[in-house]
Amino acid sequence: MRPNPLKNRLLDGGTSFGLFAFEFFSPGLAQIAQAAGAEFLLLDMEHSGAGIETIKQQLACCRGLEIAPMVRVPANQYHFVARVLDMGALGVMVPMVETAEQAREIVKWTRYPPLGRRGAVLGGAHDDYSGGDAREKLAAANERCLVMLQIETDIGLDNVEAIAAVEGVDAIYIGFLDLSNFLGVPGEVQDPRYLAAVARIAAAAQRHGRVLGTLAPGVAFAREYLAKGFRMICFGTDAGLMQAALSERIQAVRG
Repeated sequence: MRPNPLKNRLLDGGTSFGLFAFEFFSPGLAQIAQAAGAEFLLLDMEHSGAGIETIKQQLACCRGLEIAPMVRVPANQYHFVARVLDMGALGVMVPMVETAEQAREIVKWTRYPPLGRRGAVLGGAHDDYSGGDAREKLAAANERCLVMLQIETDIGLDNVEAIAAVEGVDAIYIGFLDLSNFLGVPGEVQDPRYLAAVARIAAAAQRHGRVLGTLAPGVAFAREYLAKGFRMICFGTDAGLMQAALSERIQAVRG
């Protein structure tokens, strides 16, 4: 069963960069991202409109590559979490987590009994249609799943210390646009209220040994958050990257 070296690297204190994919779910996306230096591909289902068949195809395209495929599910529900893991995702991101109880449920959905409540299937996409000892494979699946929770609401912020303390949570992700919006300062990522929220989230994650992650809209933002202790940085969206590169070249030639 395919391991998840990305999870081991992050939990050992390493830093990783990847692509947040929203739009261009083409067969070559993972290979292109890997060739650019990305170590993980995060496939969005919350805002992209992508369904499970599209995600399954993208996860299949990652077979044989070193890049780690992961999925942000559209909502905090068992059938979303379990299905993307069954399709072969090596990690799952859940948006708008607001309580420790929700965090504990999510962790259970990513683990097989007795550690959790995930329904089992073998000889499917997540174990590359292979055979093997059931006990060993289920244990390997438990071990490799990277559990990422997003703190992006005022309620989630109020409960971030308890959420970060939940055993089995690997990473705490900031959704900077939603977080700033719920704090009443949409898009104002230098507002003191937003910066205080980021500091509180970072302190809670670091206190419990959780990886900190964020989507970075640009290089300056990424450097700023690396300095704050964030070690899992997504660049994207893919559409935004393409649009920015195209605009830069058009304007350079026209200018």
